[in-house]
Amino acid sequence: MAADRSRAHKHFRLDAVKIKRAQRLLQAGTETEAIERALDLVISEHQRNRLAAEANERFLSSGIRIEDVYGAVEE
Repeated sequence: MAADRSRAHKHFRLDAVKIKRAQRLLQAGTETEAIERALDLVISEHQRNRLAAEANERFLSSGIRIEDVYGAVEE
């Protein structure tokens, strides 16, 4: 069986309570799976934030003008 080259043995000092809580919240079978899922969530959240920021920048630089037709927002 070939070794999985994307995995590496790392040694960290982590809060066991946080790991167990993440394991329960993420419904992970093992602590390793919980950490993997948590890392995947952080990476995907960063990607979503980056895409949202880029879309916002494109929107703001498009020159669109937004008017408060109901007068609900004061300047």
